[in-house]
Amino acid sequence: MATSLIMPALEMAQESGVLVHWLKHDGEKVTKGEPVMEIETDKATVEIEAPDTGILGGILANEGDTVPVGQTIGWILAPGEAPPAVTKAAPTGRTPKQAGGATGKVQTPGSQPSSRPEISPLARNIAEKHGVDLAHVKSTGGRIEKADVLALVQAQEAQTAGARSEDERVPASPKARRLAAEHGIELADIRGSGPGGAVISADILAAGDLHPTASELETPSTIWRVMAERMTSSWTTVPHFFLLREVDASSLVEWRKRSGPGTEKRTGLKLTYTDILVRLLGVSLRGHPRLNAAWIDGKIQVNPEINVGIATAVDEGLVVPIIHAANKSTLEEIAARRQELVQRAHERKLRPADLAGGTFTLTNLGMYNVDAFIAIVNAPQAAILAVGRIVERVVAVGGQAAVRPMLNLSLSCDHRVVDGARAAQFLDDLAELIEFPWRLLS
Repeated sequence: MATSLIMPALEMAQESGVLVHWLKHDGEKVTKGEPVMEIETDKATVEIEAPDTGILGGILANEGDTVPVGQTIGWILAPGEAPPAVTKAAPTGRTPKQAGGATGKVQTPGSQPSSRPEISPLARNIAEKHGVDLAHVKSTGGRIEKADVLALVQAQEAQTAGARSEDERVPASPKARRLAAEHGIELADIRGSGPGGAVISADILAAGDLHPTASELETPSTIWRVMAERMTSSWTTVPHFFLLREVDASSLVEWRKRSGPGTEKRTGLKLTYTDILVRLLGVSLRGHPRLNAAWIDGKIQVNPEINVGIATAVDEGLVVPIIHAANKSTLEEIAARRQELVQRAHERKLRPADLAGGTFTLTNLGMYNVDAFIAIVNAPQAAILAVGRIVERVVAVGGQAAVRPMLNLSLSCDHRVVDGARAAQFLDDLAELIEFPWRLLS
C-alpha cells in the first residue's frame, strides 16, 4: 500500500515549506528512516526521513516549490505499485518574481525576453545556500539553472582549494568561510567571536574592514525573514512584562568546576552553564505549570511535557532546537543533546523532531560577554528566560562587602497566560536552585 510523503509541520503556526532538494530520485529505492528530501521552513532547513521502505514515486512537487503543510508531495510505493491518482497541486506562496524570473514577469512564448536571464527557483535556493551572487552566474541556456550556480561554486572552491585545507581546521560558519575566500583573508588569523571561538561572518567583515554597499544589500533568507515577522508579531501582539533578578552564581560555578572534568573524561562532552540551567529549568517548571503553558486560540494550554528550547544563532537567523523532557534528563544527557543539536543547527541538518514541541525557551548571551538583556517571548509560549554572563561583583554578604560571581536573569512573560505573582514565584524558586543546586543535580 502506498505511503504518502507530505510537507510536515514543525509547529502549529507553520503554513508552508520550501522543497529545497530531493535527496532521492523518482524510482529509487528508499529505506524507512533514510533522508529523502530537504525542506526549508520558517525555522530551519531540515532533512525529512522516509516514513516507510519502498520505491520513491509519484513526485508531485519540484525543487524550489513552496508547498502547503499537509499536502502530499510524493509516495513510497511497493515494487511494481503505481502511485495513487492525485492531481498535482499548484505550489503556493510564490511571488510573480519567483515564478517568472528576475524580471518579475511570467514569460510567455510571444513575450519579449528580458535583457537579464530568468532564474529558476532552485537556482535561487542553491545560490542563497552557498552565498553566491547571481549577478556573477553565467547562464548556459538563456535561463540560470541549478547547474550554472553549482558550476560557479565548484570553480570558486577549486580556486581556493589550497587555502581551504589549512582553513578547514579553524571552526567557522559557512558564510564566514565564503567571505574569507572571496577577500583573501586567512581564517587562522581571525579570532572568532562565535560559540566555542568559531569564526562568524561579522569577524571577517571586521577584519577586512568590509562594508556592504547599496548594491550588496542582503536579501534575508526564509528563516531570517520569518523570524523577523514572528518577533514583530510577538512584540506587537503579546502583552509582555519583565522580571529582573541578580543571583549569586558561586554554587553554579563550583558545580561546573567539580563536574565538568569528570563529565568530559567519561563522555568527551564539555559541560556548559547552559546545560546546568536547562536542568534547573526542568526542575523548576514542574512546580509552575503556567510558565510552561501557551496561549492558543484565546485559551491557556498547559503542556504536559517540559521541553526547553535553546535559542541558537546561525548565519541564516535564529533557530530554537529543543531539549525534550528536560525535567527527566540527567545533566550528561542534556549536555550530549545540546551539543548534538547545536552542531546540526550550524550544519543545516536539523530534523523536524529537533524543533518541535518546545514549551519554554532559554536564551544565553553570556558567552558574548553580555551582562544582561531582555528577550521577546517566543509565542505561543508563555515565557522566555534571558541569561547574561557570570561576572565578579562586590556585594553585601552578612553585612560585609564581598566579591561574588553574579548572574543576571530576566524573565519575559505573556500576561495573558501568567501574572506577575506567579512569574515572581517561579523566578524566586529558580534563583534558589541556582544558588543551592547541590540537592537536585546528580
